[in-house]
Amino acid sequence: MITRGYEALHEGAALVDLTGRGKIRLAGEDRARLLHAMTTNHVNELKPAHGLYAFFLNAQGRVLADVNVWNMGESFLLDTEPESATLVYQHLDKFIIADDVALSDETEGTATWYVEGPSAGSVMESAGFPVPAEQYGSIEGNGVMTAKVNGIFIFCPMAEKEAVADRLRLAGAVDATAADFLVYRLENHRPRHGVDFGEAQIPRETQQMQAIHFSKGCYLGQEIVERVRSRGHVNKQLVLLNVDGSNIPAAETKIFSGDKEVGEITSAAFSPRQDNVLAFGYVRTEAIRNQAPLVVGEAAAKIIEDGKGNV
Repeated sequence: MITRGYEALHEGAALVDLTGRGKIRLAGEDRARLLHAMTTNHVNELKPAHGLYAFFLNAQGRVLADVNVWNMGESFLLDTEPESATLVYQHLDKFIIADDVALSDETEGTATWYVEGPSAGSVMESAGFPVPAEQYGSIEGNGVMTAKVNGIFIFCPMAEKEAVADRLRLAGAVDATAADFLVYRLENHRPRHGVDFGEAQIPRETQQMQAIHFSKGCYLGQEIVERVRSRGHVNKQLVLLNVDGSNIPAAETKIFSGDKEVGEITSAAFSPRQDNVLAFGYVRTEAIRNQAPLVVGEAAAKIIEDGKGNV
């Protein structure tokens, strides 16, 4: 069924409530040095009002969390999945020894809205919210921050959450549910940390290589990242699958090639626009390379994308 929210994501401006996403702020003179040494991307190159996407890795090179990072001038703001907020805070805090870094967890006091769709920019402007010109650009003023990451994030004090939403609705935004957005992110090839990848994976397996800067200095987990890059091979990779029919496979449903198990599903949804199921899953590299016929449950499946993209 095509809902109003799903339709708005494709043809108008949809409003998605992402409140609960983690908000961690780093202040102090050593904030950039610490964050640069702890993440996979080049934080030291970030100019004020600009951001990037990065991973936190453990010592074994596995993905603990993904974050959107913005340089706010006197501080850095990290935005992460709801399940990752405490982990990210504790992970950073553990490595602050003699550093001049002050951490604060602003998750509880911050509401997060997300506006996406072809009319997102015009609706934002009609509602009186500035729209950053560049991907990962940010604008802060009057206690509200807007940031472009595919669509447009709005971070505001929790007390102003509904007032902000009402302004956007009056300007034409239509509420979309989590189910609407799940279909949309699959249609747009955007895997989600904690669902499609996590601590069981190394970065190369996730295919989210926009999170990695290969010529920056040392960071936690870099040795593994470089070893995999020099080897040029991983045993499995995250891919997006087109699955025939309308039956939605559950997470961990096995993927077969003939009678051989070659992978498993991580997330799936039925796409009304494509009239079939889309699913993220891990498939063994040799099956990808050989373009082997795949089956999920009893349905034929075909790899349509190698999983690149992020939310």
